[in-house]
Amino acid sequence: MSRSTTYLELSQEGGGAHKFYEVTVDGTVVSVRYGRIGAAGQLQTSTFPTAQKAQAAAAKKIGEKVRKGYAPAVRGQRAARPVTRRQVTSAPSTARSVAPVLWRFRTGAAAFGIHIDQDRCWVGNQAGDVYTLGHDGEVLARYQLPDGVKCLVADDFWIYAGCDDGTVYDLSSKLPFAAYEIAASVDIFWLDIHEGVLNVADRNGGLTVIDHEDEFQWSRKSAGGHAWMVRRDDRAVYHGHQRGVTAYHPDGSGERWHTATTGAVLFGWQEDDAVYAGTDRRVVQRLDKETGRIEAVYRCDTVVYSCATAPGGQYVFAGDSASSVYCFAQDGTRLWKLGTGGGSALSMQYHDEKLYIVTTDGSLACIDASDAAIAAAQGGTLPTARDVKSSAGLPTYTPSAAVRTVVSSAAPAGGVIVECVQEGSRLRMRVVSGGYEPEWNVQFPRRMREVGARYVVDALHSASGFYRVRGEIRRLV
Repeated sequence: MSRSTTYLELSQEGGGAHKFYEVTVDGTVVSVRYGRIGAAGQLQTSTFPTAQKAQAAAAKKIGEKVRKGYAPAVRGQRAARPVTRRQVTSAPSTARSVAPVLWRFRTGAAAFGIHIDQDRCWVGNQAGDVYTLGHDGEVLARYQLPDGVKCLVADDFWIYAGCDDGTVYDLSSKLPFAAYEIAASVDIFWLDIHEGVLNVADRNGGLTVIDHEDEFQWSRKSAGGHAWMVRRDDRAVYHGHQRGVTAYHPDGSGERWHTATTGAVLFGWQEDDAVYAGTDRRVVQRLDKETGRIEAVYRCDTVVYSCATAPGGQYVFAGDSASSVYCFAQDGTRLWKLGTGGGSALSMQYHDEKLYIVTTDGSLACIDASDAAIAAAQGGTLPTARDVKSSAGLPTYTPSAAVRTVVSSAAPAGGVIVECVQEGSRLRMRVVSGGYEPEWNVQFPRRMREVGARYVVDALHSASGFYRVRGEIRRLV
């Protein structure tokens, strides 16, 4: 049987598109591979009754892409998007005592992504794996994404994973989908999402802001490069880089304030009234959100890789390059320093008297940060850390390569119908089902938007003038 391959690319210089689409016909089998240029991409394979039907299906797929702006290309001629993986070193701790680790889960690769909420713990590593665990350490599920995870961020109860390929995945349902695609020219360092607005800090010290419909809003270039910090609230976007922290008005109208920090910012955290910047000059500094004034300094012994706080900033925690974690009182008094027992903490979060860290060896560790546990650890009494294992039958979820279809003119019981409409040069998603604001748009994967197409989702939730999808996305035919 004859085999033929058609390779297409869509790449707009300075824009968000930087993708390939490859269709291979081998007899009755049609294979479609697609993704970011330079990445392996995702593969979808279909089998047809005859070779003629396979050829017709392939021609239809190619025609659809060409109409969307894809053009024939030669694989490998265009460079992949720039990706900088954080280069870190980790020395043994000089602390006399080790932290009281309750349990530890080894993900298999260095990990930066962490999010802890009331129900579960999330960890994402540079192999593209995201795991969810209970607070007792039980491994609940695994998400397998196409590229390394830069960070995990939450926006209300939606969870997003930002990946090296420039895609930000919504993990709030069992099947993850691409919610945002970041311009190929942006070498992503860190992300934050607030009320559906994505904020991206990059290698060059740039800040890019994208709305809930994955459309560019505004960008700024701060004074320093290597921006490892971005945090946002209703008042400002806080951008940490080599020369300090710069706060911008949320609408991009200008700078609110700039504060030079002691050293380059390597990590950032925020509370309601303050932002915290961890630097390569061994300190965490607390800055007032309104004025940018430095209110307190928390001094460590080596480079600070990560920081976090207890609610309201009652305690401030830090992780350094020498595998130690620190706890400070609000005024900067150091309360304790302990070894992690397993690498340097690249990210951390405090929840309910527990300090959760992800480390250079790819572990998610749960540390008992209660006063009693720390006092016992300093006296040499430690709990036996449980080494958590994932089971062979662990549910694993990957981004869907194809949308499941529902042959119906109406939504299944409990479902909500949305439709793609053309508004000028843009494709919008609107709710068709009753009971929703008809003018509000729906946050929906750009890859699935096609004029006139209708989809059914399990539920929609309102969020600041738009709707977010909950559950599986299925196409109505």
